[in-house]
Amino acid sequence: MSRPLRVIFSGTPDFAAASLTALLASRHPIVAVYTQPDRPAGRGRKLTASPVKRLALEHDLPVRQPETLKAPDVQAELDAFEADIMVVVAYGLILPRAVLDTPRLGCLNVHASLLPRWRGAAPIQRAIEAGDDESGVTIMQMDEGLDTGDMLLTRRTPITATTTGGELHDTLAALGGEAIVEALDALAEGGLPATPQPEAGVTYAAKLSKAEAELDFARPAAELAARIRAFNPWPVAWCPLGTERLRLLMAEAAAASGEAPRPPGTLLEHDTDALRIACGEHGHEVLRVSRAQLPGGKPLAVRDLLNARGDRLPPGLRLGHTRKETS
Repeated sequence: MSRPLRVIFSGTPDFAAASLTALLASRHPIVAVYTQPDRPAGRGRKLTASPVKRLALEHDLPVRQPETLKAPDVQAELDAFEADIMVVVAYGLILPRAVLDTPRLGCLNVHASLLPRWRGAAPIQRAIEAGDDESGVTIMQMDEGLDTGDMLLTRRTPITATTTGGELHDTLAALGGEAIVEALDALAEGGLPATPQPEAGVTYAAKLSKAEAELDFARPAAELAARIRAFNPWPVAWCPLGTERLRLLMAEAAAASGEAPRPPGTLLEHDTDALRIACGEHGHEVLRVSRAQLPGGKPLAVRDLLNARGDRLPPGLRLGHTRKETS
């Protein structure tokens, strides 16, 4: 069997920790872990270690948390680990050319999309929001561009009509761990074909913001349902409910029942297990919401929510407002 590869691992959130977990179970030794500096978190704003740091310390791995990789002393220390390869997963720092060239086999990235579709910060959520029927992970040889490097290996998974951002995140995190181990095994055995990314099909996944989570019921039902699923569990789609917020967690576009169109955002007669909301430019479409969260309450199936607090959501109530009305 070929010699195992000495690996520097660079990553920060839970998505990256899944790849580190897979590598720890592989034959390739982790010689150092790089992760973001501890950041304030929670109500107390207490400095909190990243999921990758916590996992690394549990396994007694050397951890480094530089603010930048551009400093000469940081680059010298990284070089001293004599790594064969650097694996980068949602690290959060730019890798300068000097770092990309330091490991013998360069730097590999685990990216949560089927490149060249959805380069950028939020590929998981943007794929669901756009109505894609599949996603996956790409193992990419890193260069200085934004997710522009050659592709070494891909793994695919379907996106269904009920897939949420959280579910796809977890699926791709596990796939990424499997794929990066497979890629390292292949490289250790002598190589892995590299495929340049085609120019056709390039899209960019802009970073998520809380502001875009407010729903505009003048939009089509299918678009709203996809956004609701994509933004679960963060930033969570919502609409005004009086002076408070109703959070929407699972929805689908439903066939109109022959009722007269109502203003977008109007609650129609409920199903036994779903809210029905008029939507679309003229209110002739229906959004069927099966999971929601009232202000101050817990996320609930709508069946349970209506049993407990149906008085808060009577048919005829107008939810939110439309951009047309606020422009």
